[in-house]
Amino acid sequence: MENMGSRVIEPLIVGRVVGEVLDFFTQTIEMNVSYNKKQVCNGHELFPSSVSSKPRVEIHGGDLRSFFTLVMIDPDVPGPSDPFLKEHLHWYVHFFRKEVVSYEFPRPNIGIHRFVFVLFKQKQRHVIDISPNIPSRDKFNTRKFAIEHDLGLPVAAVFFNAQRETAARRR
Repeated sequence: MENMGSRVIEPLIVGRVVGEVLDFFTQTIEMNVSYNKKQVCNGHELFPSSVSSKPRVEIHGGDLRSFFTLVMIDPDVPGPSDPFLKEHLHWYVHFFRKEVVSYEFPRPNIGIHRFVFVLFKQKQRHVIDISPNIPSRDKFNTRKFAIEHDLGLPVAAVFFNAQRETAARRR
């Protein structure tokens, strides 16, 4: 199990998700994220047009009494070379209760952006309502969010890359 955890997290280190967005953690829950049956794999590229509707997220592991919080962020806003608006919150879901912040599909403008799904296992069962604290989706901070709501380290994470589609790239 320990080896599986380190193998799973390795692409997150290579993609600088661990380090820039998350602290080192051990994956303990299996999370599958898919868009129209196409599974999200760490570091793979997806076209923005293929991720326009919200993904299906399946969680395996944990018990039936577990409650989870999922955030989807883009740490590369407005562009990877100067991401001064990072992190942009694209989605926030409380499993298995409700969507707290609705899904906003990726629209990368400059360069290749990383879109990161981060899963936390909650210690308490209540829905964490963050809407009053979020005037905009920009400058969200996953680490600070986890600390403020006593979520601890993530239990799973996965990311994909996307860049602006040009007519030539769509063919």
